[in-house]
Amino acid sequence: MGDFWQRAFIYPFFLLLASLFVWVAAGALPAALLFGAGISLRLFSHLRNIAAFDRWLSDPDKLGVPDGSGLWEDIFFKLNKLTKERRNERQQYAAALQQMEQATSALPEGVVILDEADRIEWCNLQAEQHFGLDGKRDIGQQITYLARQPEFVQYLANDDFAKPLVLRGSRQEDLVLSIKLIAYGSSKRLMISRDITHFERIETMRRDFVANVSHELRTPLTVVNGFVETMQDMPNLENDMARRALQLMGNQTSRMKSLVDDLLTLSRLENEQNALSEEDIDVQKLLHILHEEGRSLSNGQHQIRLEIESEAGICGSASELHSAFGNLVTNAVRYTPAGGDIAIRWSEQPDGCMVFSVKDSGIGIEPQHISRLTERFYRVDRSRSRETGGTGLGLAIVKHIVMRHQAQLNIVSEEGKGSTFSIVFPARRRLLKSGSASAD
Repeated sequence: MGDFWQRAFIYPFFLLLASLFVWVAAGALPAALLFGAGISLRLFSHLRNIAAFDRWLSDPDKLGVPDGSGLWEDIFFKLNKLTKERRNERQQYAAALQQMEQATSALPEGVVILDEADRIEWCNLQAEQHFGLDGKRDIGQQITYLARQPEFVQYLANDDFAKPLVLRGSRQEDLVLSIKLIAYGSSKRLMISRDITHFERIETMRRDFVANVSHELRTPLTVVNGFVETMQDMPNLENDMARRALQLMGNQTSRMKSLVDDLLTLSRLENEQNALSEEDIDVQKLLHILHEEGRSLSNGQHQIRLEIESEAGICGSASELHSAFGNLVTNAVRYTPAGGDIAIRWSEQPDGCMVFSVKDSGIGIEPQHISRLTERFYRVDRSRSRETGGTGLGLAIVKHIVMRHQAQLNIVSEEGKGSTFSIVFPARRRLLKSGSASAD
């Protein structure tokens, strides 16, 4: 900085010195004329360099940095060096961005970058194909203007992206997409779409196969079971081995029939064409029925309490909820030793959500098993499950019924201390209902 000021004042200093000599030798007027001409020449030089600088600023990408003169020469030299460094950095950034675009374009998933207002900032080729976007024309457009499916718009509005959205017919009727949004930066979101049409077809084939096989097995099993029961009732059957064999055959055919019935129920629940039957449910009446069914199954071996803490009902399918609630009550009876306590409870949360829960003092469940309880045929203790007559599909059926009612299944359990199974219904399904408060 000191060198700059020295160079800046050298010219005015010598000009002033020369003017003083002229003043002494020729008088004040020639000295003033000399000083004015020198200053004007300096000003013209500055103006010429400023004009060159302004011309360069008008198009710095095409024009080179001016050479300049005097002090401007150093300034333009440093500016030229800085410009080259910035141009090199920009080229590196552009190359990195191009590599990223090439990498994302090669991904099988669609990628869309959204800003805080869900406007498109960038998308790859797969996203263009999934949503019918144009990577150049649609930049800056809101994604909901281009992908207008109500479920997708609602998914963005809810701002809950813990689970991916399965979107069917987004652009083509047979196209099924799995959409996941990931927040990053201060307010941006990354939307990733994956084509799962093939997996959906495989899953549909699997469901159809299970449903068809189960349907075909139901008739022969019914016939076999009928003949076994008839033979068991024959008065002249005196052979103990034959009676024992018929009894085992009857037990197994009954178990197979229950398994087939559960498979058919599960297939029906998974069928997207099977719409949920919406009706007003008198939950208190339903719980009294479940209470009696539980006491009948227990046969006096357990203390079963019914705690109704809310008079509200819910909107949903009475038959499906009877099945789901009954399954939880049945499991509590089966896996609670004689003399244990079971509580069937209906309550309301402060946010208006309704909760059905079954709490028992049974054998409990180890933590590593809880997350897998709703899987088909998953058994914590296979031998005990078969002894209690379970098919391994009960909680899978409960899970599907819960999902169809937009509810949530919560499981809290500790080995040796019992379990609590709760179904939390959203507040929008709540209905005001009057009735009794509790029963023992």
